[in-house]
Amino acid sequence: MEHHSNIVPWQMLCERTGAILKVIPMNKEGELVMEEYAELLSDKTKLVFCNHVSNALGTINPIAEIIKKAHGVGAAVLIDGAQAAPHIVADVQALDVDFYTCSAHKMCGPTGVGILYGKEEWLKKLPPYQGGGEMIVEVTFEKTTYADLPHKFEAGTPNICGGIAFGAALDYMHQIGFKDIAGYEAELLDYATQELLKIEGLKIYGTAKNKTSVISFNIEGIHPYDIGTILG
Repeated sequence: MEHHSNIVPWQMLCERTGAILKVIPMNKEGELVMEEYAELLSDKTKLVFCNHVSNALGTINPIAEIIKKAHGVGAAVLIDGAQAAPHIVADVQALDVDFYTCSAHKMCGPTGVGILYGKEEWLKKLPPYQGGGEMIVEVTFEKTTYADLPHKFEAGTPNICGGIAFGAALDYMHQIGFKDIAGYEAELLDYATQELLKIEGLKIYGTAKNKTSVISFNIEGIHPYDIGTILG
């Protein structure tokens, strides 16, 4: 369900702090088991994180419900929106999400740049994670005073050309219209799914009722490396 980038950092954090990582199980269709998610939550839960859309299965997760239940026990929520952002316009304020991330390269933009949204209350509490220029008001060898948001988290010269290119990519996608993109993708997903299922021995992984245009499949008796090479 999850991309490595929404697993590995939390494993590293657990090694550093002694926190315990608990995993929400999923069913055979590739959907999170929400009843078991509710059972995992407690007043010890500090952070809940999951993707909005799975890049492996295409599943669209019920993040509004996930966020509401997490907030019910006082936990913060981070949503990995990298796979969702090209398909779904997320209203972060309506969702009441604490952190939301997405990548430019998934949205016709350049690599190495993206967006991290965070609630102001959290961003004020969190310390800078890098040190450098532009992030400070005043520096002496005795003490450093950090700049206001968002500069506190933007040490050094930023990826200026990447930000400009990402803006151009977003303008391009808005010109097409996200509703038009989603409608066309739904047609392609439906057609491709029907045609693929005509192939003998083919199994699709990720058959959630609510999913985007990602199809993962295997063909019985043929190594996936061979299939990939032939399709390539």
